[in-house]
Amino acid sequence: AICEDVAYEAIRAGYRRLDCACDYGNEVEVGRGIARAIEDGLCTRSDLFITSKLWNTYHAPEHVPLALDRTLSDLSLDYVDEYLIHFPISMEFVPFESKYPPEWTNASGKMVVVANDMGKTWEAMEALVGTG
Repeated sequence: AICEDVAYEAIRAGYRRLDCACDYGNEVEVGRGIARAIEDGLCTRSDLFITSKLWNTYHAPEHVPLALDRTLSDLSLDYVDEYLIHFPISMEFVPFESKYPPEWTNASGKMVVVANDMGKTWEAMEALVGTG
């Protein structure tokens, strides 16, 4: 896969900071490139600084841990070094089984912005520190 090779070659060239996000739709491939680089001895996991981002459809506090778990699974990692809110725009929840990555629209193809306390989203993210 192209993204797998790009991630691998970036690490081989000396890159140690990788910026990921569920919305990019390539975390599985990037994770494979990271794993291959580690297996080949190009680096260790602790040599890398990996960022990922919480997408807009997962801002409800109960969805935050689900989204991080999915990202960790897709990247085949135990943790990320930084987990950010991708955009401060909360949108209608889209279950993984319906559409992943959800992009800007729900399963019906509509962008639905919802009211959300971003402070509660941040608290849910803070509660995950140390878990992944």
